[in-house]
Amino acid sequence: MQETESTGSSGGRAAYQRKMLGIRGAFEAGGASGAVTIAARAAALDELVRGLWAQAVERDSRLATGIALVAIGGYGRRESFPYSDVDLLFLLNEKLPEKDVKDALRRVNQEMWDCGIRVSPATRRLSECEKFDPENAEFALSLMDHRWVTGDAALYDGLSEQCVPKLLQREHKAMMVRLLELTRSRYAKYGDTLFHLEPNIKDCPGGLRDVHVFGWMTKLREVAASAQKKGALGADGTPLVDVGEFRKAVDFLWLVRCFLHYRHERDDNTLDWQAQDAAAQTMVGMTGRKPKKADAAYWMRLYFRHARSVERRVRQMLEELPASSSSRLLGSKRDRKVEVVQHGFRLERGRVVLETAAEFGHDPAEDPDVVLQVFAAMARTGVTLGRDAEERLSQGLPLLSAHLEEGPALWHHLQGVLKGGYAGDALRSMHALGVLELLIPEFHGIDALVIRDAYHRYTVDEHTFVLIDTLHGLESAQSGGMAEWATRFGGVLRELPHPELLYLAALLHDTGKGRSTGDHTRESARMAESVLERLELDTYESGLVVNLIANHLEMSAALRRDIFDEETVSAFAGKMQTPEALRMLTLFTYADINAVHPDALTPWKAENLWRLYIATANYLDRSVDDERLGAQEERELVHRVVALLPGQKAAVLEYLEGFPERYVLTRTPEQVRTHFKMAMGFASDPVQLDFRYAPAVSELTLVTRDRPQLFATMAGVLAAWGMNIVTADAFSNRQGVVVDTFRFTDSFRTLEMNASEHEAFVKSVHDVMTGAVSVEKLLSGRRRGRRKAPLVVVETRVEFDDEASSHSTLLEVVAQDTTGLLRALSLTLAAQGCNIEVALVDTEGETAIDVFYLTRNGAKLDRGEEKQLLEAMLRAIEDNAR
Repeated sequence: MQETESTGSSGGRAAYQRKMLGIRGAFEAGGASGAVTIAARAAALDELVRGLWAQAVERDSRLATGIALVAIGGYGRRESFPYSDVDLLFLLNEKLPEKDVKDALRRVNQEMWDCGIRVSPATRRLSECEKFDPENAEFALSLMDHRWVTGDAALYDGLSEQCVPKLLQREHKAMMVRLLELTRSRYAKYGDTLFHLEPNIKDCPGGLRDVHVFGWMTKLREVAASAQKKGALGADGTPLVDVGEFRKAVDFLWLVRCFLHYRHERDDNTLDWQAQDAAAQTMVGMTGRKPKKADAAYWMRLYFRHARSVERRVRQMLEELPASSSSRLLGSKRDRKVEVVQHGFRLERGRVVLETAAEFGHDPAEDPDVVLQVFAAMARTGVTLGRDAEERLSQGLPLLSAHLEEGPALWHHLQGVLKGGYAGDALRSMHALGVLELLIPEFHGIDALVIRDAYHRYTVDEHTFVLIDTLHGLESAQSGGMAEWATRFGGVLRELPHPELLYLAALLHDTGKGRSTGDHTRESARMAESVLERLELDTYESGLVVNLIANHLEMSAALRRDIFDEETVSAFAGKMQTPEALRMLTLFTYADINAVHPDALTPWKAENLWRLYIATANYLDRSVDDERLGAQEERELVHRVVALLPGQKAAVLEYLEGFPERYVLTRTPEQVRTHFKMAMGFASDPVQLDFRYAPAVSELTLVTRDRPQLFATMAGVLAAWGMNIVTADAFSNRQGVVVDTFRFTDSFRTLEMNASEHEAFVKSVHDVMTGAVSVEKLLSGRRRGRRKAPLVVVETRVEFDDEASSHSTLLEVVAQDTTGLLRALSLTLAAQGCNIEVALVDTEGETAIDVFYLTRNGAKLDRGEEKQLLEAMLRAIEDNAR
């Protein structure tokens, strides 16, 4: 009997695996769509499950009744992707003891696992399937997509005809609310946008999970409508199911997910850069007239446009739900109960409703004044387009184009959109419908444009909208970790006499990326000049916008210099010329950094940005002498430190003597006091450490006597622990006391997962810095894994600047961010006899940007020394990358 069972099991397994190979072969040969592929796997699974269950019944006849095997979730919908989980419900009647079937169910699950199938089994009695558990809402949602596979058909009929209908009738409201909560949480995880450079095509907004939400919500609304004896239509009377654009998008996503599963050979739904290249090369999902050669950026636009149609359709459905649920859970602004009637349209229940042609005299969707007032109202109030309004605006686009006028009238309407507190959302709607490109054709070049730099998180157009969101966010009350800085920069925004020019520059600042292969700032400025000419702005206003776009990277570049060095401020101020231009660029830079990705703008970046703004504003003002202002500020800070250390003024002044001004101005008096006390403790311990752990970015400060390779040794010990240094600075005073601060992330979560390791970490650093343990030994004990191929190859650049500082040679290194790079650079500087006066270390994605202020024997480097150092640095970077 055992031999027969084994033979039967292995035969079913072999048959299933042959079918899987055949399905894959048909897909990869281009003969099967995504829909055909997932349905074929579902059918093969059905056959396997039936065979396995038949064997189980043959072994134990008691299993012939009282238990049904039911496909639920994706399997229930016959959407079984190549490597997706299989949701299988073992449905038991009320009388069948679970212990009698436990072994049989385990055997079926094991056999499926042996076939390479990831089973997600659930065992429930019929009565249990009527209950809704908000903490396990996924089961109730998956139960909505149920299908009999094998077993007791009469028992399944009880589930299908009685149990599930009762569940939905009784719990449809609670299920809607929970589904909205889950959707909101998932959207928040992805920053409420689908425009990611490497999107997850299942879970990102606009992905297949949204398709499931659409299907589930449709069924729940049908139940609700039936209960109220209403037809299952949208609030505006249109059918819920769209068989056109939405259906095409679903077919495309099915195809792409199959492609990803076969490529990764697992349930991996991330469109990483390598997968994008492969999809473009094989033209996955491209129909009609295909280009001779499609690059990844071209193909990703196709993906984003399909995902956008799914996301828009789902958002529309969710917005049509009662305000008590959707406004609270999806961030809708309809809770303000905007009820306004305007020329050609009205705002009703949080949506724009266009008047009919009979009411208005002609279709308002074809009237430029009405349409632009609609989007201005959306930007001002945060309402959204109703489905009917969106469809009519889309259909009316050709006539709208014919009637559109340029000049001051268009600029007046555009200002109304840009100045609204919800301008970002209004612009997204305009962009999705093609209205934005109608007004500003230059914007079309960055539609869903992917720029691969491993630093930006979003597409270029979405980055632009997030930037505008950030600027308008400064106008509201602030909370959270960045509240202090957002409040300060919000005050600067309120000082702007022409904020609409800042928003216009923000909208246009990256348009050059769609065309330029070189300096996109110059190309964007050139394209902006054409837009401004059509809008007929005066010379002064046009100059502000064009100059801001042309210089929009200058402040970020200045932050990589010693911003407390007069030469740095002087050079930067020379590019600003006016206080208004400075304020606009400061606000733009703040928002631009924040729009890169959610973690790009840190408190210390905001603080440095603020200090550069203040220093440059004072320089431009010229109402006081810069040197005396700096001295007064320094004395004031010294007095604040001394106040914290009564009776130690002379010692504090001696300690501070010789530190760069940056050290004094970037530390609070409390931090300076801590460092001073650490320096006073050298007698008991010559290596003083201050460690501050944080889940996001931790900080370690070293105070000790200066000696060769000190900075390099610290970088080495952090590398040995697997820490990724994100910023660092190093200072020394006239007495040779060094204060080095490193901020780093915990790559392997060693400190996060093991609180007991904090003490061991600090002790390890201390042992290395005192010489008890060599850093080489520590590094040798760390396994060096095989380096992954970088997502973006960064071209190495090593440059010297003899003018940026009056007392030091500035060295800037831009290179691939690899483990051990900072240590390699620091060792090279030490070997060349260079003293690091100030070190400013930063990373942007996979790009390391390290700036060192260097002296040799107390003086700047000469040309010969720079040449020798350049060659050594290039060798060190190359050797470390191996």
